Amino acid sequence: MQEPAQRERGFRLLVNTYGDRLYQHIRRMVHTHEDTNDVLQNALVKAYRGIERFQGNSQLYTWLYRIATNEALTFLERRKRQRRLFVSPGNDDYVLPEARAELHMDGAYVRERLDQAIAQLPPKQKAVFSLRYFEEKSYQEMSDIFTTSVGALKASYHHAVKKIEAQLSK
Repeated sequence: MQEPAQRERGFRLLVNTYGDRLYQHIRRMVHTHEDTNDVLQNALVKAYRGIERFQGNSQLYTWLYRIATNEALTFLERRKRQRRLFVSPGNDDYVLPEARAELHMDGAYVRERLDQAIAQLPPKQKAVFSLRYFEEKSYQEMSDIFTTSVGALKASYHHAVKKIEAQLSK
């Protein structure tokens, strides 16, 4: 068992080393800065509390990605349930208003359309697409993160790409 000061130093090192990459990964899934910070904080707290259960069967970064991805998926599911309570069925206008307001690129019409298409994906397809497309993770790395077969991830990515293509061709 480590001393509290040692654990705190280790946690700060973990945040300094992986925080930015985890933030970018989560941001691609949840879209807003505020939500991303909340999800990242939850993921880091879980990692901190569970670090002694980390067995080293995978890289630390893979383990952290798994926690961050699961936290983002949980957040998206919770938000989806909450929106169902407040938004009438069939109204998709609410999907990305906050993302539109936060575009950081001038003339980013194409990026906005891509973000809108990605936002319409089911949470797991969104995560698989983001890891593969934006972060260029191999299917094996994603398999370690999701504890899912490579074949299932390839299928999920393929379906996500087809849905995005269909959305962009409208």
